[in-house]
Amino acid sequence: MVPRYAILAGGESRSFPPGDPFLAAGVEPENAEVLVLLGGAPYRPDPAKAAILIELGTECLGVHTGEAAGEEGSNVLGFARWRNGDDPPSKLVELVRQPRTHETALAAARAVLEAAGLTVAVCADQAGRIVDRLLRPKLNAALRFLDEGLASAKDMDLTCRLGLGYPEGPIERVERGGLAHHYDVTRALFEVYGTAAYAPARRAVVAAQRRDRTRR
Repeated sequence: MVPRYAILAGGESRSFPPGDPFLAAGVEPENAEVLVLLGGAPYRPDPAKAAILIELGTECLGVHTGEAAGEEGSNVLGFARWRNGDDPPSKLVELVRQPRTHETALAAARAVLEAAGLTVAVCADQAGRIVDRLLRPKLNAALRFLDEGLASAKDMDLTCRLGLGYPEGPIERVERGGLAHHYDVTRALFEVYGTAAYAPARRAVVAAQRRDRTRR
């Protein structure tokens, strides 16, 4: 049986934007076995719940729960639904566990998300999780190749689609999602990992600076 869940929202969610049917299916917190914290809703421990899910950005779950020398873990999990910038969210949810996360909590969280028609990938508590840690260096490399004059954006995208079988090329993907958004993600990962592959590419830096100028 799928556990009942309640939505606690602190602001707009990137995983479940307004109108998403997942939002409408929640029950009152006192009637729910699972709590889903969206848009920065504050976390408070509640061991009586089967699971508590905290929506993450690029940060680790430990930012919210604290850590304990590799022994952390409870009924709390993190999650983020992958989306490319302002594109609609995909069906993929990265579900974040800690070393001592309760298996019953993991099962309850998975059941709730899969019942909503989503595909769940479980990962350890690392900044950026799976998709961004794999994808962002590739997008950075493509942007740097463009700066170096290796090939035009059109030719790089065409090569990746026809030669590698990708549904879209790296430049068209990163531009559709937003170069400023790419900057935000890569900067956060670079601050954590410090490796050159995550350093924001020049074109992403320019886009973020232009965005910030318009906000003044």
